[in-house]
Amino acid sequence: MPAPHSPGQNRLLAVLPAAEFERLAPHLELVPMRLGDCLYEPGGQLQHVYFPTTAIVSLLYILESGVSAELAGVGNEGMLGISLFMGGDTTSSTAVVQTAGQAYRLPGRLLKEAFNRGGPMQGLLLRYTQVLLTQIAQNAACNRFHSIEQQLSRWLLATLDRLPANELVMTQELVASALGVRREGITEAAGNLQRAGVISYRRGHISVIERPGLESRACECYAVVRKESGRLLSDFRIRET
Repeated sequence: MPAPHSPGQNRLLAVLPAAEFERLAPHLELVPMRLGDCLYEPGGQLQHVYFPTTAIVSLLYILESGVSAELAGVGNEGMLGISLFMGGDTTSSTAVVQTAGQAYRLPGRLLKEAFNRGGPMQGLLLRYTQVLLTQIAQNAACNRFHSIEQQLSRWLLATLDRLPANELVMTQELVASALGVRREGITEAAGNLQRAGVISYRRGHISVIERPGLESRACECYAVVRKESGRLLSDFRIRET
C-alpha cells in the first residue's frame, strides 16, 4: 500500500508554525498533476497557488517562434504562484508539469491574506522568493556560459533533489526543451555521461548510477543555488506533528 499523502511532504508547508498551518490546512486540496498539464499561462489571472509534493513543474518562457527555455523548476521544496503576494495577479511565464505527481492547491486569496498578516508566513514566502530568483538568475548565466553537458548534469541533479528515487522518467525531447537546446546536443551530452558511468539512459528513463561523478561534471551553478537555498531557509524548522 502506498504511504498516505500529507502536506508535510512539501518543505514549505512542513516548516510553517502550527498556528499558521492550522489556518490553511482546511483549505488545502490534494490535486493530481499530469505530465504536460499547464497550470499558468502568460497574462492569465492566477486563482490558486500550488505546493508540489511528488510533482515537478517547469517555469518556462516561450518565444513567439515556439522555442522555450526553463527559467526554474519547482518541486517539493517550493510553491507556484509568487505573483499573487508580490503585488500582481498575472505572470509572464508558463507553468507546465514536467514530472507527474501530486500537489496541494490553495485559493490565492487565502495565501494573500496570510502574507498580509505578516509574521512567519510572510518571512518564509519572501525567503523562498529569493531562492527562486537565485535559481532563475543562475540558470540564465548557466545557459549562456556553460556546456550542454554541464547544464544537463546540473539539471539532472536539481531534478533528483525533488524526487525520492535515482531514476527520472524523462525523454530527451523534454530535457532539450527545458534547457533550450537542440535534442542532438542532449543526445551527445547524455551519451558522454553514460560512457563515463555516471548515468544510464534507456527509453525515456534516466538513472543516476554515480552521483559524485555527476556532481563533478556539473558546473558551479548547482552548488550555488543549493547553498543559497540552505542559507535562506535554515532558520525555519520542520514542524512537529
